[in-house]
Amino acid sequence: MSRVETRHPRLLNVALVLLGILTLVLLYALVTRAFTPRVDPGREDNPAHLVGEIIQVEVRNACGIDGLAAETTRYLRRRGFDVVEVGDHTSFDLEHSLVVDRVGDPAAAQKVANALGIPADHIVQDINLDYYLDASVLIGKDYASLTPFSSNEDS
Repeated sequence: MSRVETRHPRLLNVALVLLGILTLVLLYALVTRAFTPRVDPGREDNPAHLVGEIIQVEVRNACGIDGLAAETTRYLRRRGFDVVEVGDHTSFDLEHSLVVDRVGDPAAAQKVANALGIPADHIVQDINLDYYLDASVLIGKDYASLTPFSSNEDS
């Protein structure tokens, strides 16, 4: 037997052993994936318990008038809401102000809308678990009709 002929069976045996190990690893992964329960990253039925007792909101200026988001933030904070983020919306063409429910808690969104004088039909639901807040407030071109801007109260 020549030297070349003796190498091929060894190389073939090594390849078969590696292929066998790879097969076992893949079978283990398949069985583990099939029989191990998956972790659900979703929130519980009552998401307010996860973020605390105080309703957390973000305020976005969606009409382009300077200072509206800051004034709305002051108004909401004086009423006990936790405003965690303030800034401009992606566009400034929103006709009507909106409250967006972010975690599936319509009662929290309704409280925010009531505080601002936003009608119930301007509450929408867009659940996004990447947001760590209960609701988003988008101040539209109808801002003058909202409670913080239509009344002269500072308290």
